[in-house]
Amino acid sequence: MINPIDKDKVAENPGLIAYPHNVGSIVIKPEDQGKLKSRALSAMREQTNRQLLQIHKQAELLAKQANELKERVEVSEKIYQAELSFEPFIGNTYHLYKINNTYKLMLIAPNEWGRSKRTYLEYVSSVKLLSDHTWEIEKQF
Repeated sequence: MINPIDKDKVAENPGLIAYPHNVGSIVIKPEDQGKLKSRALSAMREQTNRQLLQIHKQAELLAKQANELKERVEVSEKIYQAELSFEPFIGNTYHLYKINNTYKLMLIAPNEWGRSKRTYLEYVSSVKLLSDHTWEIEKQF
């Protein structure tokens, strides 16, 4: 039997050619490599910018936490150098004042002085004693 198909018009591996090999095949259009690379580059930039923004926000949060911790240390040092006429209890709020160049920890808040407000007292901050014997700043002047 003779094959009616001309060998010059038949591909050996039709799945590997870059164009349709018969009339009923799907149209194959070559992709624009520049367009593909441009889309991929754009997606990569968007993703990395999003990640950089997230890292920037995390860095800002860490810097804020570091500053708050630094303030706690500074106030704690002032308190432990201050005059104490009582024993502070954990969980209670106290008020730090400056008199001349010395600090004094008191039970009386600035708004509780009433008519006998001490003009020589300079309010510094209201603090709460934590269980690790550090002081949390509740309100600062």
